Amino acid sequence: MKGKWIFSSVLITIAAILSGCEPLLVLDPKGPQAERQAQDIMLSIGIMSFIVLAVFALLIFVLIKYRASKQSPDYEPPHMEGNIWVEAICVGIPVLIVAYLSFVSVQSNYIVEATPEKYEDQEPLVVYASSSNWKWHFSYPEEEIETVNYLYIPTNRPLEFKLYSYGPITSFWIPQLGGQKYAMSDMVTTLHLAADVPGEFVGRNANFSGQGFAENTFDVTAMSQKDFDDWVDEVKDTADPLTEEKFDELLEPGHLGRMTFTGTHLDFMPPPDHDHGSSDSEEGNEHQNHSEQDKDSDHSNH
Repeated sequence: MKGKWIFSSVLITIAAILSGCEPLLVLDPKGPQAERQAQDIMLSIGIMSFIVLAVFALLIFVLIKYRASKQSPDYEPPHMEGNIWVEAICVGIPVLIVAYLSFVSVQSNYIVEATPEKYEDQEPLVVYASSSNWKWHFSYPEEEIETVNYLYIPTNRPLEFKLYSYGPITSFWIPQLGGQKYAMSDMVTTLHLAADVPGEFVGRNANFSGQGFAENTFDVTAMSQKDFDDWVDEVKDTADPLTEEKFDELLEPGHLGRMTFTGTHLDFMPPPDHDHGSSDSEEGNEHQNHSEQDKDSDHSNH
């Protein structure tokens, strides 16, 4: 009776905990990159579930078939040779599973590292996403605006994020749009994403970076291209310019709310020179070179 009460209590506790859980964001994708990763996750869960069920079924079979029985004290079990087919199955199946998952993982890695499918012929929106303790700075070089702790993006258009950090290593992650990628202080990493539908998403730093790590989040709003252009025009008409002195203040450790500026800190504090994982297309390289030339000309003018 006591055992039944314990078992019932455990079931009730698990049900109560699961009922309060929010849906897993990684399994609610809103972009092609996240969709591919969600498929891989479900594939892995399916294969692992099959393995667990098969192992438990074999365990129950062995426990029943080879359970202890009453034998005479001088009983000696017969000598049995190994079965080559059983050994081949026990070794071969895990090898095949690992090989298949490795193939899928490598294939998916190339897909999510490239421009999202269906968007290869479009010009990407380039956003420089830099982190500092404990905030995110989003620079739009083409639009000449900058935001802090929030990100506006157009739907149905490729996004090219240039990631780096003004402090410890952080990890840029929007679960419903794609996987995480690290932002470091001595190099720029490139992350390709896209949003298929408008909506509100949550982004965060997925790498522990000190006492303010838990609140190192940002809001993401995906909207139509027209609404995005209207927002850019509104920012240019209403926001204050970002000065070097103001940006130095923003880099001080601490938490801030949402902030908006005209101009970007790229004009007076360019990102690291080393660019890792940039777009393989000639168009992307030309855009990057063009941006660097613009920065050089701005510095010379100053």
